[in-house]
Amino acid sequence: MGISKSFLLELGHEVNSTKKIIACVPNDQWGWKPHAKSMSLGDLSKHIVELTIWTENILTKDHLDFQTDYKALEASTKEELLTLLDKYEKAVISSLNMFDEEKWMNDWKLKSGEHVIVEMPKVAANRFIVNNHIYHHRGQLSVYLRLLDVAIPGMYGPSADDAH
Repeated sequence: MGISKSFLLELGHEVNSTKKIIACVPNDQWGWKPHAKSMSLGDLSKHIVELTIWTENILTKDHLDFQTDYKALEASTKEELLTLLDKYEKAVISSLNMFDEEKWMNDWKLKSGEHVIVEMPKVAANRFIVNNHIYHHRGQLSVYLRLLDVAIPGMYGPSADDAH
């Protein structure tokens, strides 16, 4: 199995898990923070969703520059985020299906102007900067929701809130 095929399999499962947890976000708590230094519930949810489309950038470009390429995701409800997640999933699938497998080892950079934050092969960038980043923040989101007494969906099997 090639790298692209493995990412497609992972994408399908993980986007479904992301959809399940984003669907639980209470719109009326969008600005809630568990701590003054924390992202708000809405900002964390938006960040999780926007990271999904970064795979398309990694596949089609050689860098993402925060000063010229990045625009913060504008959404204010979970419904908007779920619609964007569907759109992003389709775009990533299309890009993965057209991607030349040999280019996974080409370098990709995350930059801010001339400052290179990180440079690594596309395969590593997709794993560490996109996928692992999403999983990390989804875990944070589950804690936020637990603190708000929102039932947490199972993502890798049943959760404590799923009926037994």
